Amino acid sequence: MLKTLNQKVSIFLILFAAGYLYLSYNLKEYPYVPVDSDFVPKILGYLLIILAIFLFFDKSSETKEEKEKRQVPKKEMLVLLAVGGMIFLYIFLLEIIGFVLSSMLFIFACSWFLGYRKLVTTILVAVLFPLIMYLSFNYLLQIRLPQGLLPF
Repeated sequence: MLKTLNQKVSIFLILFAAGYLYLSYNLKEYPYVPVDSDFVPKILGYLLIILAIFLFFDKSSETKEEKEKRQVPKKEMLVLLAVGGMIFLYIFLLEIIGFVLSSMLFIFACSWFLGYRKLVTTILVAVLFPLIMYLSFNYLLQIRLPQGLLPF
């Protein structure tokens, strides 16, 4: 039944989207809002299911070159795992120390780890980007991001 990699991936994506949709239907509903908090997650879940169905019935076959391209060297795998660890640490620290501080740490550490060595530019981006995003979301869009340790 599942002959190609695309079919295997599409089954996984459909199951993932089904779980995602289940969770999105359990989101809290808010009265007096034009677009509720579950609107975008539901749209994304159904879109993922539709695209996974298209992927399942895709007729293209994998060539030998494509199979070889899929092999990831061990050194690059370690880099991927390290960045994944940084992402999990970022998610863990988000509620504890807040959006601004955790984003600053993540952007600086990830940029430095991936080889970007211009210290002044890295610090400027790591400080300004989270601050601008936080202020834009909190005060312009009225969407609250985790405050954490900062008083604003």
